[in-house]
Amino acid sequence: MSRSRRRRRPTAKRRLAVFLGLCLIAAGAYLTVMEVLPNPLHEKPDWRGMDKPIFVEGKLLDQPAEGAGEQLKLPLPVLQESIDPNIRYEKGTQSLILTTPAKVMHLQAGEKEARLNNRQVQLRFAPEEENGLLYAPIHPLKELYGITVHEDPNTGAVLLMRAGDTVQMGKVAGDAGSKTALRRGPSKHEPILADMAGGTTLWVWGSEESWYFVQMDNGYAGYVPKSKVALGEKKTVEAVQEQPTQAERNWAGKKVNLAWEAVYQKKPDPAVIDQMTGVNVVSPTWFSIIDGEGNVRSNADIAYVQKAHARGMEVWGLLSNSFDPEITASAMATYETRSNAINQILELAKTYHLDGINLDFENVKTEDGENVSQFVRELKPLARAEGLILSVDVTPKSGSEMWSRFLDRRSLGEAADFIILMAYDEHWASSPKAGSVSSLPWTESAVRKILEEDEVPPEKLVLAVPLYTRIWSEEAKNGKTKVSSKAVGMKTVKEILAEKKLKPKYLEDVQQNYVEYTEDGVLKKIWIEDKTSLGARVKLAKELKLAGVAAWTRSFGTEEAWNTLKDISS
Repeated sequence: MSRSRRRRRPTAKRRLAVFLGLCLIAAGAYLTVMEVLPNPLHEKPDWRGMDKPIFVEGKLLDQPAEGAGEQLKLPLPVLQESIDPNIRYEKGTQSLILTTPAKVMHLQAGEKEARLNNRQVQLRFAPEEENGLLYAPIHPLKELYGITVHEDPNTGAVLLMRAGDTVQMGKVAGDAGSKTALRRGPSKHEPILADMAGGTTLWVWGSEESWYFVQMDNGYAGYVPKSKVALGEKKTVEAVQEQPTQAERNWAGKKVNLAWEAVYQKKPDPAVIDQMTGVNVVSPTWFSIIDGEGNVRSNADIAYVQKAHARGMEVWGLLSNSFDPEITASAMATYETRSNAINQILELAKTYHLDGINLDFENVKTEDGENVSQFVRELKPLARAEGLILSVDVTPKSGSEMWSRFLDRRSLGEAADFIILMAYDEHWASSPKAGSVSSLPWTESAVRKILEEDEVPPEKLVLAVPLYTRIWSEEAKNGKTKVSSKAVGMKTVKEILAEKKLKPKYLEDVQQNYVEYTEDGVLKKIWIEDKTSLGARVKLAKELKLAGVAAWTRSFGTEEAWNTLKDISS
């Protein structure tokens, strides 16, 4: 009898097996239910608790806003990330600089006085620095960039939209008594962020399969089935529209044919302008920044301007940085020094009745490149207001520290009216190897890199060609070949060919004519600039639909050059 009772009593091992079995059944049942039924759990967005969270396209940004309504202020990182990466803050002078193609505004932390296109304006609220972070008032941001904001009075959420942005609006389907879950992710198993009544306004920012990514006015953003949303109209923030100036309209659809006039000690005789058939812009090298304060020296000549205008040519005065890296570093470092240079060149342009400004900054430290771009951004709207065309000279892309890497061609292309690619020197004065100053394949590669890598529009890119070449000398000494060169113009080469009765041969690889000869035991080589090489570059510019051509420099050219280059307009 006792033995029988012991058999019926469950053992500890058996009780554990039964318990585990029940657990597995329960877990399986739970998982089955969870696979079928929607997740009923609720959670709050992780931004709840922030006073003024900012959203762009439904996404939460890192820094919150300050204030509300007319006193709303946005933090600098948000401005740079979401509105304009070129918004600049110079902490040393607490200067905030906003630029667009038509406007430049200078504000200072703690100050209600600002400058808009060099005119003093009064702000209702000043920029402020809090905990090392700058906050800018909303009104000038709306004026310059055309942004709009929606603020929710309950959550404090700020929905930011930029000029040109479009959003699909919608409403939660159903009547006011119905409820639709706004979920954290595109699945019914995701937790619920809010229960939305029918008719709730939605900003529809995107879609994923059968779900919309939406946002309510209060900032809550998440996913809702497409079947639960009634789409409405699309809301577009109007882009800031600026009417083209007369100067800009004059160049619409017209090709640039520019010739630089190199001005050194002696002013050129204005009569030389008569030689340049087909040229519609002359750019004399008249102006240079001469010190770290941004002061500008002038060698301008009103008689030259009058002669050019009489021939129907525009005059774009060239401003250089004196090719001095130290001067450039200081003169471009602050808003004050940049403004000094800008105001002086604009005054000179007015005094001499110029039509444009051509910037030629070379020999610049890479670290100062951004300041050069900022100079162009600040100059452009002020030059535009004076009816001036702004062009910027750039070198072909290379690894050269001082001559190429500092140039942000993409940024410059966005700011200036024209970018002029100085497509030379492929082989420079002290090159260890003799060669063409600008072979056609090398030139085409340089152009395409800027069009494709920097996305400078072809209608903004001018191809600059050399009217000079180099006479290369190769002399054998001590078993080695010594290479040297000197630059000469087209007339000199023509005289050498005639004097020595040389017959050039065409080189297919560089697509230009070439001669070589021996003089006093030294081998001479010339890759010739003539109508053949110039014509090939004009053809390239036309094929790529570039804005035109430019030539360095007038004194190196001949009638043959001007007659060839004028074909850019045909």
